Amino acid sequence: MDQDSQPADRIRVLVVDDERPLRFLMEKELPRAGFRVTCADSGEDALERVRAQEFDVVLMDLKMPGIGGMEALRRIRETGTAAEVVVLTGHPDVATAIEAMKLGAYDYLAKPFKLAEVELVLRRAAERRRITQENTALRRMVSQHSASPLVLGQSPAMAAVLAVVERIAAADANVLIEGESGTGKGLVAQTIHQQSPRARGPFLAVNCSGFQDQLLESELFGHEKGAFTGAVALKQGLFEVADRGTLFLDEVAEMTPAMQAKLLQVLDSREFRRVGGTRLHRADVRIVAATNKRMQEEVAAGRFREDLYYRLNVVGILVPPLRERREDIPILAAHFLARSLGSGRPRKTISLEALRLLGEYSWPGNVRELSNLMERLVILAPGEVIEPDALPPTMLTPRVSLPTAPPGSVLLSEMERAHIARVLQDTGGKKLQTARLLGIDIKTLNKKIRDYSILLPDTDRR
Repeated sequence: MDQDSQPADRIRVLVVDDERPLRFLMEKELPRAGFRVTCADSGEDALERVRAQEFDVVLMDLKMPGIGGMEALRRIRETGTAAEVVVLTGHPDVATAIEAMKLGAYDYLAKPFKLAEVELVLRRAAERRRITQENTALRRMVSQHSASPLVLGQSPAMAAVLAVVERIAAADANVLIEGESGTGKGLVAQTIHQQSPRARGPFLAVNCSGFQDQLLESELFGHEKGAFTGAVALKQGLFEVADRGTLFLDEVAEMTPAMQAKLLQVLDSREFRRVGGTRLHRADVRIVAATNKRMQEEVAAGRFREDLYYRLNVVGILVPPLRERREDIPILAAHFLARSLGSGRPRKTISLEALRLLGEYSWPGNVRELSNLMERLVILAPGEVIEPDALPPTMLTPRVSLPTAPPGSVLLSEMERAHIARVLQDTGGKKLQTARLLGIDIKTLNKKIRDYSILLPDTDRR
């Protein structure tokens, strides 16, 4: 039977029995019930197949010539496979069942059996394997302390980003997110995952700049026990654990050429080997990568593989820095203030003058810097209202003088008006350049100039 022609989400079963009639029966009947069946006629054959490919369940006879079922069970467990094992025997006894369970068997069936009974046990075993994998993924996700994704902003620049996210989330294409450090690329990646059909699967992240090659390879692909010094136990890698989910490769441009080549091979084949292992593993994983570098410049300079760049950049997203979406600062500040409130701490607000100063600041650390500042102000600022004198000295002397918002006006609209007026001043009134810097089209810019009655500088206004 052609296994490749069957749906990939079917339960993968390895049937191990030296009796050809039983193998033939399973190979004929189980696919009708939604299983993908591979057969082996001996314990030796079963071990070779388990080392070569992934299975959800191994259905194995205990009485076979050569390597018997009990010894084969022990060796299968030593390979580190996540497959559950269900044992069969024509001579049932309690002692044998107990021994098989101690060696890691999921269940025990006696011959003769009903086919419906076998199907039920196989489904239960496959479900246990799935839950075990999900628990492993959950532990990895908890260890990463992932915050709930929340991309805030009403600026045209962020609206454009969120519109792209909404369009591409349902697709399964790889995504490359570019932007300065602290702009929220990780939150954009999580939002893509949560809005995708993979939302019920794991979302796992790794910072590629934080590992040397061998450790990054182990983190991504896992390693076998004894693969290198310190590998005291088998470890599943992120590709394996994130199966049917999303893997976020942060700072992907920091990968060495050797790791880039290994990642490209996995993206091309969807197969990988653990470090120190020989068995191929398959991974159904969507890749979302991010970098704070200009990737086209990295490719042109030969620091990043062009073929890998195109594999990652099926869809590209550019997250704007905070200084290019200052309209979002009041929303973000209010959100971070609320999030930073601890038990027993009074709720704090921020004054209009302090908000004005935040709007004038250049924010080299972007949204992350704003988040850290709000957390610090909740702890250190006196009183219930955060005033300008509580801000860092660098924010009290802004680099660029902005038009100030009249007291009592609607804050968001006045900040937007001030920001547009400043950019127009900086560009000498050039509308096309101003629109590009603001991340909006010329039609939207003209409308805002009219709505806000902004006076243009007496220069070239094209």
